[in-house]
Amino acid sequence: MGVNFDLNDLQAFRAVVELGSFRKAAEAVNISQPALSRRIEKLEEALGVRLFERTTRSVTLTTVGRVFAPSAEQLLDDLDVALLGIRDVSSSRLGHVNIACVPSVAYYFLPNVIASYHRRFPRIRVKLLDSSANEVLGAVISGEADFGVSFMGSQEPEVEFKLLLQERFVAACRRDHPLARKKRVTWNELYEHEYVSVDKTSGNRLLLDQALSGVAPPAPSICETRHVTTMLGLVEAGLGVAAVPSMAMPGRDHPILTSVPLVEPVVKRRVGIVRRRGRPLTPAAQEFHRAIVESKRDGFASSDGPGDGPSEGAAASERAKGKRAS
Repeated sequence: MGVNFDLNDLQAFRAVVELGSFRKAAEAVNISQPALSRRIEKLEEALGVRLFERTTRSVTLTTVGRVFAPSAEQLLDDLDVALLGIRDVSSSRLGHVNIACVPSVAYYFLPNVIASYHRRFPRIRVKLLDSSANEVLGAVISGEADFGVSFMGSQEPEVEFKLLLQERFVAACRRDHPLARKKRVTWNELYEHEYVSVDKTSGNRLLLDQALSGVAPPAPSICETRHVTTMLGLVEAGLGVAAVPSMAMPGRDHPILTSVPLVEPVVKRRVGIVRRRGRPLTPAAQEFHRAIVESKRDGFASSDGPGDGPSEGAAASERAKGKRAS
């Protein structure tokens, strides 16, 4: 038995699913609302089921519609992948991209990347999964995310880690703190002051514990958090100092926070893109992937150099209109 519907009908269906409105969907695919309704009716007739429950106020998927929606999305994504390289379909398609990232990437760097991406592709929705490094890996492996940005790779053979840059850990403190006047701070000097830290569930904590096996703080931290961004809030509130990745720091113009490079030892971490091996990116995800790589090249600089690395990196990011993040 032949299937009596076409690509336009599937695109109309996806538009209604994503926008939740026949009017908005018609505007998105550049046709009249009656024409869009006819496409949906044609699809329903071809499948022999109702896909939407429609009232004067709302449009919702039926049970069958909810089952069919992921398959329709996959069909359209597969077609876009097939067309990639023949013509640029990303700028005209209505779709989405799911990105998993560690929280400080979501807080400082990705907002500027997303803003630039939205200006280029206003019809593509971005879903941001800001989670721990382990959860980023899980989202990539399960397919919940198209790819991830993290500082942890994986031993699993189906996951690949592409290095973007290396960054060093710095001492985050208030501008009125004694450490703010120094050019560099040893870990032992840091621990002479009240400090806050990340807890044992954090990937940063695991990295630091391994790198600082020979450094013993004389006292425990006064507060533990799960995420670096929360820890910076505590530092800003005056609870103490903290060791944070340099990219997590705001720029030079921040009125309260500053940072000083940490030495003896210099501790670095590798930040990169995590992908599931052998799984092609959709055109929408490929364009977002390219935007991240370009931001790194244009201004998302490494903090390996001498001097106040994070401030230099932040200044470069501002020149590229993209702040940095961990």
